[in-house]
Amino acid sequence: MGAITGAWQWLSTAANWAGEKGVWHRLAEHLWLSGLCLVLSCLIALPVALWLGHLGKGGALAVNLSNVGRAVPTFAVLVLLTLSPLGRQGEWPTVIALVLFAVPPLLTNVYLGMREADRDVVEAARGMGMSGPQLLLRVEIPLAYPLIMTGLRSATVQVIATATLAALAGGGGLGRIITAGFGNYDTAQVVAGAVLVAVLALAVEGLLVLAERLLDPMRGRRRAARTASHLTKGAGPGRAPGAPSSGPPASGAPASGPPASGAPASGAPASATAPKATTRP
Repeated sequence: MGAITGAWQWLSTAANWAGEKGVWHRLAEHLWLSGLCLVLSCLIALPVALWLGHLGKGGALAVNLSNVGRAVPTFAVLVLLTLSPLGRQGEWPTVIALVLFAVPPLLTNVYLGMREADRDVVEAARGMGMSGPQLLLRVEIPLAYPLIMTGLRSATVQVIATATLAALAGGGGLGRIITAGFGNYDTAQVVAGAVLVAVLALAVEGLLVLAERLLDPMRGRRRAARTASHLTKGAGPGRAPGAPSSGPPASGAPASGPPASGAPASGAPASATAPKATTRP
């Protein structure tokens, strides 16, 4: 509890938010670095995954190779790149390490989304005479949109969380707050920096979820499908939506069933069924 209270006090101190070493400046550095890495990752992974998913060939090999890259620790890659001649090129070691870390989830999810698109719809569109680019842009990508956005969200959160390693290579970002706290033996500052990174990752993921819902090209059709499903469930089994439900007859309507004893059957004349009166002499 002492560390949490100290972190709250550190975050509520205005002096820790201003200046080149303040939170706002470090936050801007963190967003710039994360955004640059995500843009480069998308430029590399999306065209490859979309094309391989459209062709249906070579995708399994590409996905397996990208998954092998997940086994390599990002910190190890960052250290090796920093010790190489590339380490004198500013933040490029960090950018390369984060791009290599973000490509696998993007490549895997986009390729799977393309291959799991409804093949009947794809074949029907091909039978209508659509060309390859038209089929890709107007059919396959809209159908694969949910998995594409899942891969983008996963890569974004991972990059934002891992970009704190840039501070170990002399870069900027919110990781500098954490490393400064370790250097000063200030546990409250370390916890405050970790909280800032976690809040930033959750906020960005929430914005991406909202953007996914607003930009969904199939949003209208999915909403209509959900509405039809709810109507079908509400109608009950064996009855079409809007069909009148069975119930007791309205007031004044003849009730169905066998006639009571002594009562005339429906449609029969009364004289045929009523007993004849007898007269005594």
